Amino acid sequence: METIVVKIKKKATCDDLPLPVYMSDGSSGMDLYADVDGEISIAPGQIKMVSAGISISLPAGYEAQIRPRSGLAVKHGIGIVNSPGTIDADYRGPINIILINFGDAPYTVKRGSRIAQMIISKVTRAELEVIEELDRTVRNTGGFGHTGV
Repeated sequence: METIVVKIKKKATCDDLPLPVYMSDGSSGMDLYADVDGEISIAPGQIKMVSAGISISLPAGYEAQIRPRSGLAVKHGIGIVNSPGTIDADYRGPINIILINFGDAPYTVKRGSRIAQMIISKVTRAELEVIEELDRTVRNTGGFGHTGV
């Protein structure tokens, strides 16, 4: 498994929050923690942006993907609107999580709650080539639901 160095800066008011951390040896993502004053409530159907209290510096050729936590999704219906969120290698601003409550009851986010996970991934850039016709495949232009139920 490859390891890279990602530089991280905490907000001045976030000394009490842990750094993102892998929760097990096999984890792909590091948990991110809520930087809220006390707590906030997210009503059913409501969207709120929640700070993770950090900024990062990724090496060129990498991105950070921000994804929902499965436990929050299944237990409370909490997801991320732009999932996965992308943190580009040249972005140095604060990481904020756009949470949505898909559940039936209000959900309370407390300071230090684990609200998302961050996955560091390699990026491949594409060079586009304009052509007249694409090669044919068995599927070809079959779209949504073309193989049946």
